[in-house]
Amino acid sequence: MAEKVFEPGVQAGRLDAQSYADHFSDLHPPLDAHEAVVAADRCYFCHDAPCITACPTDIDIPLFIRQIATGTPDAAAKTILSQNILGGMCARVCPTEQLCEEVCVREVAEGKPVLIGQLQRYATDHLQAEGTHPFTRAAPTGKTVAVVGAGPAGLSCAHRLAMHGHAVVVYDARQKAGGLNEYGIAAYKTPHDFAQAEVDWLLKIGGITIETGKALGEHITLDQLKADHDAVFLGMGLGGVNGLGVEGADKDGVLDAVDFISDLRQADDLKSVPVGRDVVVIGGGMTAIDAAVQSKLLGALNVTLVYRRGRDRMNASVFEQDLAASKGVRIVTRAQPKAVHGNGAVREIEFDYVGEDMAPTGQTLRLAADQVLRAIGQTLEGDDLPALKHRKIRVDARGRTSVDGVWAGGDCASGGDDLTVTAVAEGRDAAMDIHAALVAGNA
Repeated sequence: MAEKVFEPGVQAGRLDAQSYADHFSDLHPPLDAHEAVVAADRCYFCHDAPCITACPTDIDIPLFIRQIATGTPDAAAKTILSQNILGGMCARVCPTEQLCEEVCVREVAEGKPVLIGQLQRYATDHLQAEGTHPFTRAAPTGKTVAVVGAGPAGLSCAHRLAMHGHAVVVYDARQKAGGLNEYGIAAYKTPHDFAQAEVDWLLKIGGITIETGKALGEHITLDQLKADHDAVFLGMGLGGVNGLGVEGADKDGVLDAVDFISDLRQADDLKSVPVGRDVVVIGGGMTAIDAAVQSKLLGALNVTLVYRRGRDRMNASVFEQDLAASKGVRIVTRAQPKAVHGNGAVREIEFDYVGEDMAPTGQTLRLAADQVLRAIGQTLEGDDLPALKHRKIRVDARGRTSVDGVWAGGDCASGGDDLTVTAVAEGRDAAMDIHAALVAGNA
């Protein structure tokens, strides 16, 4: 076999077809029926199960695992989906090692938790493969609700409202529904176009219309939505990306990690996605990890992830950090960008090492780079919005904003963690409050 040559610069098609297929296959192959039963038998079915408390959507985990153990996976799926209608995607992308599995009694006692996430996937995949929808829509109420954003929060809200008989119109700026699930999740976590399949399945409840290519503030306004609908839910996520704010940050080859991930997710052929030979990713969250790992999987020779704080402060879980390391990603901590060097295009990026107080120590680091991916946080975009808090839409415990008749949830709203599962919970809970207000005539 000829030795692989890593050409400099940003290029597409660094690998052969089989390598792309192998690298972007399912990160966690699904359990088969026998494996699922064996895994389910490890559950103690705790009465006061800590895993339920740790789940942002409050799924009755011992119940659904018992249902798998007794050979009724579709019943298990309904238990899951009644709390989390996007339970299939969450089973793939949830940081279960930090949530339900971290507090599992088996984990505490033996260091090996019940495979809650994989069991959840087994049950939801089993039901969705049949094409059936386990919920029925109530009689139409005559009320309509506008949902801005077809991501996890918006879809969760829309489904719960539709179940209660309300008509829902979902507006999304993109050309496909799904939001983060469609555009922002690593391709190896959700292969085979799962995100769109889940959206199609969710819409079987009926009563939901999706209008794509409609951005708030550009194609639609909040006043218009309030006039045309009985209530409004804002769940459009965060559209802006923080800049590096250093000299040379505008050079060619300096990109937003979210755009890199989106382009990869939407590519019909992975061979068409360009990647550098020397890639530097700046950030410490899940987006940074996903961008770094996928750069390596696309054929980059050197991939370095640089974060300004210690590993213990990274938003990415230890599992994700270890995954990146296992793929050959180098992780450098306590360093922040100082300057981007190059003649028109990036050739090197310079960092200051910093102390606990984030002040430069006087030591610097220069890394060769022909591609730099920014993953240093996203921001809320738009002027036609309710009152903000910490640069997000201010909401109360029910998801209500400062504007009467307008609710918000997910990443665009103040409050919970920026996780898919949290967004689902916030969309669901806001829908229940919207429903109560509509029934009472208070929306």
